[in-house]
Amino acid sequence: MRSFIQLLLRLVPPYMRSVVMNVVNNLLSTFFSLFSFALIIPILKILFGMSENVHTTYQSLSSVGIGQWGSVLKNDFYYFITHTIQTNGGGITLMLLGGFLVLMTILKVLFMFMASVNMVTIRTGVLRDLRNSIFYKVTSLPLSFFSEEKKGDILARMSGDVNEVENSVMSSLDMIFKNLIMIIVYFGTMIVLSWQLTLFVIALLPIAGYFMTNISKKLKRPSREGQAQWGELLAQIEETLSGLRIIMAFNAQDKIRNRFSQQNERLRRTARKIAKKQQLAHPMSEFLGTTIIAIVVWFGGTLILNKESVISAPTFIYYLIIFYSIINPAKAFAQAWYSIQKGLASMERIDKILLAENPIVEPTEPVHISTFSKEIIYKDVCFKYQTEPVLQHIDLSIAKGQTVALVGQSGSGKSTLVDLLPRFYDVGSGNITIDGTDIRSFPIHELRQLMGNVNQEAILFNDSFFNNISFGSDNATLEEVMDAAKIANAHDFIMATENGYETNIGDRGGKLSGGQRQRISIARAVLKNPPVLILDEATSALDTESEKQVQQALENLMKNRTTIVIAHRLSTIRNADLICVINDGRIIERGTHQELLAKNGAFKRLYDLQTF
Repeated sequence: MRSFIQLLLRLVPPYMRSVVMNVVNNLLSTFFSLFSFALIIPILKILFGMSENVHTTYQSLSSVGIGQWGSVLKNDFYYFITHTIQTNGGGITLMLLGGFLVLMTILKVLFMFMASVNMVTIRTGVLRDLRNSIFYKVTSLPLSFFSEEKKGDILARMSGDVNEVENSVMSSLDMIFKNLIMIIVYFGTMIVLSWQLTLFVIALLPIAGYFMTNISKKLKRPSREGQAQWGELLAQIEETLSGLRIIMAFNAQDKIRNRFSQQNERLRRTARKIAKKQQLAHPMSEFLGTTIIAIVVWFGGTLILNKESVISAPTFIYYLIIFYSIINPAKAFAQAWYSIQKGLASMERIDKILLAENPIVEPTEPVHISTFSKEIIYKDVCFKYQTEPVLQHIDLSIAKGQTVALVGQSGSGKSTLVDLLPRFYDVGSGNITIDGTDIRSFPIHELRQLMGNVNQEAILFNDSFFNNISFGSDNATLEEVMDAAKIANAHDFIMATENGYETNIGDRGGKLSGGQRQRISIARAVLKNPPVLILDEATSALDTESEKQVQQALENLMKNRTTIVIAHRLSTIRNADLICVINDGRIIERGTHQELLAKNGAFKRLYDLQTF
């Protein structure tokens, strides 16, 4: 219960007005329901001659105090029925009572509908806010978070778990609010009718509550397991779709299918376990409710038959009707509570994203920056992902306008070195400065605005050429986009498509060749016009012809910019102002192309291997 209340306190406060209106409308609906039930007493007492104290005079509310209004209203109602029977007969009286019943029912369902509308506002608003919060958090977390999580599991939390919260928690809110109010009001009425009999009923409830709570607690753990297994299944689907080419090339369809079938079977067993416990809620509550009703009928009936009861037989029947009316709300409440346990398990998984700590924090007293004028300095920089060091005591100075190339074996730390500059990660020790100021002093948005990236894998979106090129630039015009595409040698093939710059390029640019995708990525960097350019193996995945076209586009992009290049093909960095050879997280050689060849060291060995 505490976890559920804490969840409501997190999600519902922006919609308190709708919550209050929902409670008011449910209260009114419940009261009108009680009034319609109350007709059973005068019908039994007057129409069937069971009345003992029928008042034959009309009383005014103004003639008595507020404390006596209840008895006066009861007297006047009896007087009206008695007078109607005497004047018009029993048939007309039954018709009037039926009309009164219809009116009470209309009012009851009207307020019930209004309460449901209030709850729809709460549900849809909370789910919108939850999705926004998750997406905002995902786009603000560092890259290290996603390297430790399965992409499919994150997708499962953002889709399946959010849907589970909607289907379980939010869809149960209406039942909880409405049924809880009904149960409280009905119990209050039962206490007014006979507090002694109600105490007897309350004494029986802990027994029923014990069985219901015990089953409910056992539902949360398998629900959490089920959502985790769904995440694993979604991760496997995502990996399969991404790797279909390799799966087919190695004839591994049967292996993948068997792996999927086994995971799917585990999910089915867990879902079956959850469903069995969920389905137990209805028959269990039905059995326990009927058993308690039978005990109350026996106990109350025995007292009435022995002339020991404090309420009359018609009032006892009304009491039983109210008590029986609690059964359905109680069953719905129990079923809602089972659903909530599933939703809470999903919310725990969502909270692993929402409550994840982001080590990349904004400075408390930021130093604003729009460009840099002197140099970028890495000073004694060390970094590690888990326990193994990735970079060790890196010292590097990059003057404005310089082109600095990083070379070395895969895994030596080149990409990590450049990822520290836009603060995709933070240094473990040492610091990085721009114009003498630590980059951790700059607002993250302003720091990254200084930089443009062109990566080995051109990351494009399922959108038009225009929107992909203008992705990082606000309010870009078509003319500006076209100029950027021309510099990147992309304008001609874009114009050759059916709709030009409005042509959709497909999922991840799937309609384009590798060289075309890379040139679109370069055009995007050109349009952003950053003072610092980061090229991460931008040509390593291309054929010779495509590489030539992309290299020409890169040379156009690098003019008058400070550039950091990660390169495997050493022929592409002949003209770099400084080349750093990195091995095991350390810079072991540095110099120009000719200087490093003259040293006859690690760079010369790499160069000879590629030349051979």
